[in-house]
Amino acid sequence: MAANNVALVTGGNGGIGSAITRRLVSDGFRVIVAYSPAEESAAQKWYRAEEYSEKDVILLPMDVTDTNGCERSINKILATEKYIDVLVNNAGITRDAAFKKMSASQWVDVINVNINSLFNVTRPLFPAMCERGYGRIINISSVNGLKGQFGQVNYSTSKAGVIGFTKALAAEGAKVGVTVNAIAPGYTGTPMVEAMKPDVLAAITEEIPVRRLATPDEIAAAVSFLASREAAYITGETLSVNGGLYMR
Repeated sequence: MAANNVALVTGGNGGIGSAITRRLVSDGFRVIVAYSPAEESAAQKWYRAEEYSEKDVILLPMDVTDTNGCERSINKILATEKYIDVLVNNAGITRDAAFKKMSASQWVDVINVNINSLFNVTRPLFPAMCERGYGRIINISSVNGLKGQFGQVNYSTSKAGVIGFTKALAAEGAKVGVTVNAIAPGYTGTPMVEAMKPDVLAAITEEIPVRRLATPDEIAAAVSFLASREAAYITGETLSVNGGLYMR
């Protein structure tokens, strides 16, 4: 059993999120999985397929783009759970297009989910972590937030912003035992990525020095370490898990 055993994971039922949830449960955490209310049916189906019980995983419908709604939901959690030790900001979307063809909605949707959610979800929890003198905040960025990517000006901007958010908040939490770190995955073998056209996927894999995609479990293992008490001396950092992709 983990010494700190309550975690909140946004997008915890997605491709990478499912692996993070599974790993944290195996580490002894009780995991609150926040999912989009629009995906109620899919979330319930996922919960049943994973065979979770409420002692392991609690489902929380929460629109991460709704500032007031997030505050209400998280305050309700804090009233029952008393504290959240670990927050994993994993919710994210893509709306890819070349910039000259990118619509305002494609830009705004990605910024709202990938960046504004960091404020909406973290702000209600951070003061309680600071007051308690303990917390682990882990934000999921991307290799494309480090190097940029054609057709992803919106996504790359948002994921670079995740890193800036991480560094600045880490400076505020360091003295009181709250660490804030980011993980920047490379291309990962989620159902969405593996659904790409075979020639496109082959071209991507050819560019990765280790010649394969990451597994979701490898990203989850990095989360597990940063969520642990052993990671107490690491804060404000971005851990790249990309098979050496950014070396090129």
